[in-house]
Amino acid sequence: MTLPHEDEPTFLVLDYVTITRDPKTALVVAIGGDQRAAGLLQTDGGFHSAPSPLGDYHRLPHALPVEEQRQGATAAAHALLLAGGYSVHLDPTLNTLATQGSDRQAAHRHLEQLTSLGSDADNDRQVAAVLTEIAAPDDGLLPRLTQSLLATWASWGRRLKDTGRDPQVAMQLGVIVNKLSTLTWQIEQVRNDVDRTGPAPQTHPRPVSTAPSPLAAPAVRQR
Repeated sequence: MTLPHEDEPTFLVLDYVTITRDPKTALVVAIGGDQRAAGLLQTDGGFHSAPSPLGDYHRLPHALPVEEQRQGATAAAHALLLAGGYSVHLDPTLNTLATQGSDRQAAHRHLEQLTSLGSDADNDRQVAAVLTEIAAPDDGLLPRLTQSLLATWASWGRRLKDTGRDPQVAMQLGVIVNKLSTLTWQIEQVRNDVDRTGPAPQTHPRPVSTAPSPLAAPAVRQR
């Protein structure tokens, strides 16, 4: 007599490792894996072991240049895959094999798809879906654009200040970041009004009435 499971093939159970950039701290972190994976992350990728309430994880050093972060993340991912026994998710933005041109084309295709979806939307749910892609907290297009501009503004303004140059021109970018953050909030409220199952809209947006201080970041709305 043959038992039901005896005819099933035997699969190798892979250990999962995720290498990505933490959105809150901007650190490149590696989560998952066993002791062998930890060694590969450290020797091939330059990762450091770090404790957390949920267990140890790995991260790249603070203040490491972006290109070196990408090189370390890609090297670690390839080492894990070559070693066998691991399934690796590598954030595409950290993959040095993903060319800038292909990234740009993918972004353009995504925007073209949203344009088509918005043009063809024939009910409120479809409109809400498009607005969600544009203004969703943290992962929407506009919040990500705001964070990119904020990082650029902070670095630029600091460099001007450190070299004794007038930071006023950088301050203009800070004002734009504030306005973009408010517009993103407004689109999110429209989305909530369209999709009645969404969270209730807030009463008032965070006021943005003055230009940011040279020593303070623009008042980007936090959630």
